[in-house]
Amino acid sequence: MEVLVTGASGFIGSALLPALTAAGHRPVRAIRGREVPAGVDGVAWDPEAGTVDTRSLEGIGGVVHLAGAGIGDRRWTAARKELIVGSRTKPTKLLAAALAGLERKPTVLVSSSAVGYYGGDRGDEVLTEQSGPGDDFTAQACQAWEAAAAPVTEVGIRLVTIRTGVVLGRGGGMLATVLTPFRLGLGGRLGSGQQYLSWISLDDELAAILRALEHASLVGPVNVTAPNPVTNTEFTATLGRVLHRPTRLPTPLAPLRAVYGRELVDTLLLGGQRVAPAALTADGFQPVHPTLDDALRAILSRPD
Repeated sequence: MEVLVTGASGFIGSALLPALTAAGHRPVRAIRGREVPAGVDGVAWDPEAGTVDTRSLEGIGGVVHLAGAGIGDRRWTAARKELIVGSRTKPTKLLAAALAGLERKPTVLVSSSAVGYYGGDRGDEVLTEQSGPGDDFTAQACQAWEAAAAPVTEVGIRLVTIRTGVVLGRGGGMLATVLTPFRLGLGGRLGSGQQYLSWISLDDELAAILRALEHASLVGPVNVTAPNPVTNTEFTATLGRVLHRPTRLPTPLAPLRAVYGRELVDTLLLGGQRVAPAALTADGFQPVHPTLDDALRAILSRPD
């Protein structure tokens, strides 16, 4: 089927396009602006102006919505928080309204969310799709993000909200940030190291998105994480072992807080969630990389 992808130039989106083609689908990119450049297979939209080319949307079979500003790349000022929430809710509301108004509607919308829905620190609690939300900034942002997509269900479009964990792959995401210090032997645990990291390999992230598109049995929130979350201490030791580098010294927090602010550091780096992919598991999904050691070895054996 034809599948519209927003955020197609991002870390996940750019890998999703060839994955869709390999699976027999025809990817169509959402292109920001009033018009699609000549020779580009896409649909024009302008979330800031509130416009989308609905004529080009008619007959699209499915939609994967990945757009949104980075949440961990700079200090959470009031303006930055507003941008983070707005870059998620405004495009999602626009897209949901456009899809709902089509004569030939898509059968499914796969819309992004994150495990931040559960809050910054839930300790050892195992979190499934049935667990309640947290109450910090990330949780509130994710709740607003998910609510913005909800109207499509009123017109019969199947909505799958993917609550994605930390995606591990080459060329972006968390690994792009931490590989250099770890390779230099400067990697270390953060804080107590007991906070959980719910992760997934990029390969399995793409496979889960494809499954959400293709399996009508998947509806509503779906945790897209590996079945074996790890503590920060375990992540640190595993990455150091795979790279053959020491990880004995803890990472100093003061410089991180000076750059990114205490709230971001304490929420994203010192907090964590122990998330279980209950819906995917019940649907029969089997990850290619179920353990962190396997995932890191596969990822780091590939050329840059």
